[in-house]
Amino acid sequence: QVQLVESGGGLVQAGGSLRLSCVASRRTFSRYAMGWFRQAPGKEREFVATINWSGGSTYYDDSVKGRFTISRDNAENTVYLQMNSLKPEDTAIYYCAGRSSSSYAIRKEGYDYWGQGTQVTVSS
Repeated sequence: QVQLVESGGGLVQAGGSLRLSCVASRRTFSRYAMGWFRQAPGKEREFVATINWSGGSTYYDDSVKGRFTISRDNAENTVYLQMNSLKPEDTAIYYCAGRSSSSYAIRKEGYDYWGQGTQVTVSS
């Protein structure tokens, strides 16, 4: 079992930046692809970004491409989501997810482990 703990959420004005972190409890984290998802009130959980085991391959939803950057530090068992040029529509609970595969995935059904989420609120 892998536990994931997110941090870094908060309240920011439109145009601002936040960096989310997700720390994994197991050293085998370095073998897993990771992803970030988000869920706004009344909406389905949606894909944001994903990264393969090495960090060499990433993929983003079109809504965040060019503004968000996913990265990882396997020595620290941590994956990051740098969010720039934030918009009010980015407001959601952001979840870190891990999958027992080295290849990334964009569907939430492809992930085996989930964090508890961190709230991001962007004011206009």
